[in-house]
Amino acid sequence: MKKIALSDLLSIEEYNAQRPAIRQSMMDHKKTRRLPLGDNASIHFEDYMVMRYQVLELIRAEKIRNKEDLEGELEAYNPLIPDGKNLKATFMLEFPVEAERRERLGQLIGIEEQLSIQIEGFEPVYPIANEDLERSTDEKTSSVHFLRFEFSDEMIAAAKAGAKWTVRSEHVNYQVVVDPVPELIRESLLRDFD
Repeated sequence: MKKIALSDLLSIEEYNAQRPAIRQSMMDHKKTRRLPLGDNASIHFEDYMVMRYQVLELIRAEKIRNKEDLEGELEAYNPLIPDGKNLKATFMLEFPVEAERRERLGQLIGIEEQLSIQIEGFEPVYPIANEDLERSTDEKTSSVHFLRFEFSDEMIAAAKAGAKWTVRSEHVNYQVVVDPVPELIRESLLRDFD
């Protein structure tokens, strides 16, 4: 999958002029990239469009203009774009009431390693979680985790040929199965394998 280049970015002024249309397009796109897992969790799959949007929003908010700073942002965000053999995602646990959130995050330690994506006919793929830094302690897990799911060529070929996908959370305190992954999301994620 394509990585973001400096030439893909807009000046702050150009972005401000196009921002309403870009935001609407991004909201539509994200609907095909967000998979709810039960009532309190979701997986947001990253790609070039999502990362480019985040970089443009950051440039706008922090008024970043010089080339070195822009290149630094691309170095930070480009690794979050899939490379054709994997899916990259942000896993979010969502408990709106603070007291419940504290309690539940204490009950869900290790959940990020107990998620899986299974392509029909193959073993489930578990993620490599939080490569940048540890997000759980002995007392609680984080509400946000960064995941990378690696797939074999055979799995990718089966996915492209129409095999169904199943996503699971197998944590003893949060068991959810999405079977099958909705077609709109599956079709969007297949583009990550190009």
